[in-house]
Amino acid sequence: MMPTDTGLRGPAAVTRVGGCECGDTRYQFIGEPLFIHACHCTLCQRITGSAFQISMLMTKSQFSLSKGQPAVWHLKADSGNVRPVFFCERCGCQLYGDAPGRGPEIMWIQSGTLDDTTWFSPRAHIWTRSMQSWLTLPVDVPAFDTNYDAVKVWPASSLARMQASPG
Repeated sequence: MMPTDTGLRGPAAVTRVGGCECGDTRYQFIGEPLFIHACHCTLCQRITGSAFQISMLMTKSQFSLSKGQPAVWHLKADSGNVRPVFFCERCGCQLYGDAPGRGPEIMWIQSGTLDDTTWFSPRAHIWTRSMQSWLTLPVDVPAFDTNYDAVKVWPASSLARMQASPG
């Protein structure tokens, strides 16, 4: 049975906005994210300075910059994928990146950079083999030692949108 819960608590067809700490870079996205997960890989721990990163996956056509032009790093994740990570050159805030393991038209945003973070929760925890030992995960959210198979974890509507995206 395909999951139906996307982790949202509010209207899906709205425009969401966010940006860096200093305000030099701003973005928006329209509609519902494909999926939201918490990543515990060592790269996400290093680049966030925290125990995990909550990534909000979406199609690139949903996303647009409204101010600024971020700089880019190319970093190697625990999966072995090299992924571009975009950040504000002035304040260093990590904002978003490409998700090469999901396809050329799929990206993620660092959910903590949204102006409003009250409307979502992660629907899975990934790379828990690298998880901090003091952290306790909720029992009602799936957890994976490494990554997950989107076909088995994402809602059917998200899979259809991902497959329909160009590229």
